[in-house]
Amino acid sequence: MPIETERLVVGTRHCLELRVDDRLIVPALSRVFTGFGDMPPVFATAFMVGFIEWACIELLRTALPPDFQTVGTHIDVSHMAPTTPGMMVRAEVELISIEGRNLGFRVRCRDEAGLIGEGVHQRAIVASAKFLKRVLAKGDKGHV
Repeated sequence: MPIETERLVVGTRHCLELRVDDRLIVPALSRVFTGFGDMPPVFATAFMVGFIEWACIELLRTALPPDFQTVGTHIDVSHMAPTTPGMMVRAEVELISIEGRNLGFRVRCRDEAGLIGEGVHQRAIVASAKFLKRVLAKGDKGHV
């Protein structure tokens, strides 16, 4: 089934902001990944990546039909400067390419002192029900 993408426009931009707190710093990852416990208390790259993906999802929210969503397929982002708890961070994303179901984004993150990260991110449009069916089937085979 072809997806209608005419509401997706190259050049569309979106921004999100959030305040870094203790849940978003590197040592917070140690709840799952124990090696991070003694790392510096700064905004974690893993959370920056999630923040970037969230901004892209929000950019697309009203442009996709309700039975479609996107999944991340590639990210290439540098994290160039630390951000301490209490600082505001801003994710700035721009849709730069549409190739069938594949969407490309230019992404940047800034804190109050300046640029902290930048790069590119790709997402794929999926039919929500069909994708979930594949996920559940994979789980039924013991692979999830």
